[in-house]
Amino acid sequence: MKKILVTGGSGFIGRNVAESYLQNKYELVAPTRSELDCSDDESVRHYFAHHSFDVVIHSAAKPGHRNAGDTTSLLLTNNRMIANLLHHRDKWGKLLNMGSGAIYDMRHYEPKMKEDYFGTYIPADEHGYNKYIFGKLLPTLDHVYDFRIFGIYGKYEDYAIRFISNAICKAIFDLPITLRQNRKFDYLYINDLMPILEHFIEHDPKEKAFNITPDNSIGLLDIAHIVKDISGKPIDISVAQEGMGMEYSGDNSLLRNEIPALSFTPIERGVRELYEWYGGSGSAINKDLLLFDK
Repeated sequence: MKKILVTGGSGFIGRNVAESYLQNKYELVAPTRSELDCSDDESVRHYFAHHSFDVVIHSAAKPGHRNAGDTTSLLLTNNRMIANLLHHRDKWGKLLNMGSGAIYDMRHYEPKMKEDYFGTYIPADEHGYNKYIFGKLLPTLDHVYDFRIFGIYGKYEDYAIRFISNAICKAIFDLPITLRQNRKFDYLYINDLMPILEHFIEHDPKEKAFNITPDNSIGLLDIAHIVKDISGKPIDISVAQEGMGMEYSGDNSLLRNEIPALSFTPIERGVRELYEWYGGSGSAINKDLLLFDK
């Protein structure tokens, strides 16, 4: 049985990976930050002195989103994590990095970005620039792959700011669903990430970087109406600014060629499953976090 290290195991992606069906196929190890702090050289050195793995799924990151408590040293911290993992290259066989579509530079975005657009522009924002540095390093690395995720949703995401969970939680409390502006996203259901991870654990593709996106993009307003229909409530939907904002989507042809039989959960089903999950844990939702938009 292959041994898999999942960094960021208490975060959104890492926690879902650790609880997924993959735990029945592999020995998943998801250490706490006190056990392994990827940004701390000594912590990483000590951890790998006692452990080795077939694969690392690297989902740990210092967040830079609008709900992050501390965004200082974002670039240094996240680059340090990658550098520390690569420094102990002899302790693992393969690394799957949970990256972002921000690598393409948000100022010059085009719908359905292709992987080879990377490098056309250098991202101005710290988050995108962080991903850019890794993208430049990637071609020199063997058995290291970058998953460029555009939008992803599911249980354990931050419902205070992540649109799909935010809309669901507002509906549960009979609050209006609010949008700054309608725009299209590629939203991957978190469960659909697992067979992709399984494929890359078992295979060594020729390509190094893949847009991890579903086949179809969807507007935020369409999602709001899906949530409203699922709730069965007369909830108001408010859009602050007219028109369509910038589309955030990627071309998934490389991924499709790599995994031809890959299927994606229809957005209606994924949102319904997530609505039911929140409905079953409604007492854990802090309504106060839904009363104003960050």
